[in-house]
Amino acid sequence: MSIDAPSSTAADSRREFDETWQQWHRRHEEARADPHGFLAVTGLHWLTPAPQRIPGVPGEWHTGDGGPVVSLGDEELVVDGRQVRGRHEFGSIAERAGVTVGFDGGVLEVARRGGHDILRPRRPDHPLRVDYRGTPTYPPQLGWVVTGRYVAFDSPRSTTVGAAVEGLTHVYDAPGQIEFAVDGVPLRLTAFNGVTPGSLSVLFTDATSGVTTYAANRSLSVGPPDEQGRVTLDFNRATNLPCAYTDFATCPLPPAENRLPIAVEAGEKIPYERLADDPADRA
Repeated sequence: MSIDAPSSTAADSRREFDETWQQWHRRHEEARADPHGFLAVTGLHWLTPAPQRIPGVPGEWHTGDGGPVVSLGDEELVVDGRQVRGRHEFGSIAERAGVTVGFDGGVLEVARRGGHDILRPRRPDHPLRVDYRGTPTYPPQLGWVVTGRYVAFDSPRSTTVGAAVEGLTHVYDAPGQIEFAVDGVPLRLTAFNGVTPGSLSVLFTDATSGVTTYAANRSLSVGPPDEQGRVTLDFNRATNLPCAYTDFATCPLPPAENRLPIAVEAGEKIPYERLADDPADRA
């Protein structure tokens, strides 16, 4: 029994690791396939000072001095739970922010990206969402859970990166870098602020990009550093951004220094929707 115990403990730990990853992956896929998620986006429309109509969307839209404006006439939108007709001004929208309003058959994202006001209709019956069958992944491996060290910059560094849309750029304040090693190879990644306070977000490519994983980027969320600056990079949870699925996304590209020279054979692979031939051959 004393000999078998460590093996049993290791097996239990591995089983718990696999189950935890499966639960995370299932929640992530459910969120991705939300009726009004990015798989439901049917178009990307750039507003200008000249009024324009967007196919399938109520009203006539333009960018005014104070932000997006719609002239609805007798048509209707649902804004903050109330029906709106006539002229409606959305006010100034902050960069990378947006509001969602309702219309018959879906919702409409009114947002600002790269200094431009945009509209993105989202319909639950969009074929990309209806036909979505999940994203292929590498099997989760404990070896791709890596401990790193967060090194904060003296002050956040303004970092300009490209975007999935040609000619568009994004600017982020990078608070620091994460240093780590894989198979003895020292590596580092510039980190941006994450969604929750204290957390970090990393955009990267690696030697699998464009081969088994999406060419432009993948994203990894990292929990807050501990008192010694230690962080955990679980590359099994490296995920695709919306641009991996749809051309109607404005996703940021990784900073040049985040192009890893190693093959990160973990996390999400190229979506079936981007495979030119038989998906089974590339899964």
